[in-house]
Amino acid sequence: MMSTGGLIVTRAAALLPRDGTPPPTTSREAAREAAEHELSKPVYHQDDPGLLQRALDRFWEWIGEFLDRAAGATPGGGLGLLAIVLLVVLAVAALWWRLGTPRRTATGAGTLFDDGPRSAADHRAAAEAHADAGRWTEAVQERMRAVVRSLEERTLLDPRPGRTADEAAAEAAASLPGHAEDLRAAARAFDDVTYGGRTGDPGTYARLRDLDLTLTRTKPLLTGPTP
Repeated sequence: MMSTGGLIVTRAAALLPRDGTPPPTTSREAAREAAEHELSKPVYHQDDPGLLQRALDRFWEWIGEFLDRAAGATPGGGLGLLAIVLLVVLAVAALWWRLGTPRRTATGAGTLFDDGPRSAADHRAAAEAHADAGRWTEAVQERMRAVVRSLEERTLLDPRPGRTADEAAAEAAASLPGHAEDLRAAARAFDDVTYGGRTGDPGTYARLRDLDLTLTRTKPLLTGPTP
């Protein structure tokens, strides 16, 4: 009869290879690398979100973390943060309303006329058409051009390409001194809507129209050589 210890030894020996060497073992590092290699196969990633989706998810996570930190640091917590955001929005809206829609800054020299020769009547008709359509910026521009073109047609200004609105106002003030301030204001209004990012409005256009009509009825101060 074989003892119990002998039976265990016999069974263990039966599990060994015929040459008596123990079975090979896999190290933990090798097993990990094998698992990573297997999981890197495309079949395991068919339903993964795309790069854009992952970027968006990370962005919204960042926004959430930022708002949480801001709410924690703001008196009143979330309600305090909401009040601050509303105040910022109202401030931006007020600035937008006050300054008008930003417009591209002109890169030229700021000349008054940017197209071919047109009569004062043509500019007046264009200004009225813009005003009727509510395009006040264009209406202001065309009415100022009508003012200057009318002065040129009356030989109170020499027709000169490249003249700016400020130059026209300063030159016209010599023969129309009683309207010098109104001419300077008209030139500023033209520059504001054309180069300063301001938006025209009915009041500005009405002042320019009144000035245009007034100047057509105003007798200029003619100066000549003194004897």
